Amino acid sequence: MRKSRLSAATWTLSVAAAGVLLIGCSGSVSVGDTDPKVSKEKLSDTVAEQLAKSTGQPKPDITCPKDLVGKVGNTARCTLTASDGSTLGVTVKVSKVDGKNVDFDIKADDTPSPAAS
Repeated sequence: MRKSRLSAATWTLSVAAAGVLLIGCSGSVSVGDTDPKVSKEKLSDTVAEQLAKSTGQPKPDITCPKDLVGKVGNTARCTLTASDGSTLGVTVKVSKVDGKNVDFDIKADDTPSPAAS
């Protein structure tokens, strides 16, 4: 009988995801354009900071491929990548827009994806 074992990074991702799901997470940024939009770089950095803060873990490697338009209900999909190459999806959803300030909620997926072979 073969037992599968989680790598340390995958285990860390699972713990981080559980922590985010249990305590929730949100962020807020102020943008300078007349059409509120959070750049993919700023979004990636803010999501990483908020996940680190809410889980007590080091700042993870987060990549958000698109800018987030500041309209309530809009979402963006980001990816958390562990040192072993495994990934965890992260959804960012705009919860409030106040002028140039965009507030959003962050939710990590329940299950990480293993590293590509």
